[in-house]
Amino acid sequence: MRIKLINPNTTMSMTEAMTACARQVAAPGTEITGVSPQMGPASIESHYDEALAVPGLLQEIEEGERAGMDAYVIACFGDPGLSAARELARGPVIGIAEAAMHMASLVAPSFSVVTTLARTSGMAWHLAERYGMQRFCRNVRACEIAVLELENPASDARARITEECRRALAEDGAEAIVLGCAGMADLCAAIGRDIGAPVIDGVTAAVKLAESLVALGLGTAKGGEWARPLPKAYHGLLSGFARI
Repeated sequence: MRIKLINPNTTMSMTEAMTACARQVAAPGTEITGVSPQMGPASIESHYDEALAVPGLLQEIEEGERAGMDAYVIACFGDPGLSAARELARGPVIGIAEAAMHMASLVAPSFSVVTTLARTSGMAWHLAERYGMQRFCRNVRACEIAVLELENPASDARARITEECRRALAEDGAEAIVLGCAGMADLCAAIGRDIGAPVIDGVTAAVKLAESLVALGLGTAKGGEWARPLPKAYHGLLSGFARI
């Protein structure tokens, strides 16, 4: 089984860290290929960033289809371009926010999301509503750590995120934590041990869901909304995306 993990930002050090976490949980015989697009933002922390990350992400999906990939993981908590990616892919495409929220609902009656910047909290709430997870989601809490600062030891990211997770359990009534950034993947196990509650990282959750769907022989439905895009011309910077 071949799964392509796509970090929609262009920071390869973060991609490598995510890929290492994904490989740790992958089943024997599952090959994880981690990539970042050749174009896009260095980090994704706004609607603007998400919009400009999608073309590069879709290029990676197309390349994966030509290479015969079985499934894809979109490793950004905003799940950018998820439906568009599903139109292009034969196999499953899993967004890490969707995966993490659903996994959390299976191990706890409630969860809070702990994310990076407060400006992205509304985006996380929107996804909880879209995925039918609002009744499980107690709160979305921000640590005010920029995504790229997660890799900076001076940011004290692990301690700050852990403390916010503790506050979520104490103040929100949450019984599990969803980490709201793919860049937190390598902190998941340690935070879970520290707070004594389930902590779900969307990268690893998405890998296991992708494996399950492929093993069940389930691909992406192509009869309607997620059918392949219609052939048409695109112009300017997007001319290479034309489907003629």
